[in-house]
Amino acid sequence: MTPHEIYKLIEDGMAQVDEEIKRQSSSGVQLIDHVGRYICNSGGKRIRPAILLLGSQMCGYDGPVGPRLGAVIELIHSATLLHDDIIDNASVRRGRASVNAQWGNEITVLMGDWLYMTSFRLALGERHFKVLDVLIEATRKMIEGELIQLTYNGNLDITEEQHLEVSIRKTAFLFSACSQLGGILGSAGDEKEEHLRLYGLNVGLAFQLVDDVLDFTSNETTLGKPVGSDLKEGKLTLPLIYLMRDGEPRHQKLVRDALGNGSLDPSARDEIIQLVREYHTADRVLEKAHDYGQKARACLKDFPSCEAREALMSIPDYIVERDR
Repeated sequence: MTPHEIYKLIEDGMAQVDEEIKRQSSSGVQLIDHVGRYICNSGGKRIRPAILLLGSQMCGYDGPVGPRLGAVIELIHSATLLHDDIIDNASVRRGRASVNAQWGNEITVLMGDWLYMTSFRLALGERHFKVLDVLIEATRKMIEGELIQLTYNGNLDITEEQHLEVSIRKTAFLFSACSQLGGILGSAGDEKEEHLRLYGLNVGLAFQLVDDVLDFTSNETTLGKPVGSDLKEGKLTLPLIYLMRDGEPRHQKLVRDALGNGSLDPSARDEIIQLVREYHTADRVLEKAHDYGQKARACLKDFPSCEAREALMSIPDYIVERDR
């Protein structure tokens, strides 16, 4: 299925997600209202609530709780992005000034906290303990991932396994929460909920690996942020981990020198990006992303055939091929 066909299946639900996000992002406090509108209008594909809605639809649920939980997921995601941009000192997000560039770090960190609390207030309204358990665990894992990544920044000896551990926590756990929540809403039972959880986990890993690749292969207009942002922030992602492992000693030294001095020279950045392309390490990471996509699809084999299942089967390809 094409992305258009996928989103057409959940068109009404996604519209309700957007309306709920707008409603929850408004406040009697003028500053919160202003920043909230700015965040709401920042775009994004809303892939996470789409997975939640498709999962619940596949399991036989198509009621109002799905869009509300989809909004919860997006509010949590937005909160993490606000905090990430402060940590990374990012000035651009989705093609325009980041919230911290517009309003400063103090307002941005408090706005992130406000979004977290708003999301959980909305979730609490459902009075469903299992839903809350899933959301709280995913949020804890995401914060743990950020903390672990901070301890790795500037470390040029990170292994593939260590990087994947961060990716699972920072990115994949929220995807797995989305798909598992679909099973919970559809009363699919423990076994199928677990299959859906693993589906989202593998989709989330594929998503993060593609992000790693796009930082080297895409352009600022498509990415919505400068190319080489991970390099600038001292993050050793998988394409670079492969280069450090398999490249010539002089190339390894170039990377160590470039990332070790605390400021990345544009010419060094361009040379490193070119080396990633020459060694085809980005292609190897994309192959790995495809493998995770295959694992995700295998998790759906016991679900009945329907349009929602077909859409979920198509999402891994849509993710791997995006923005390239």
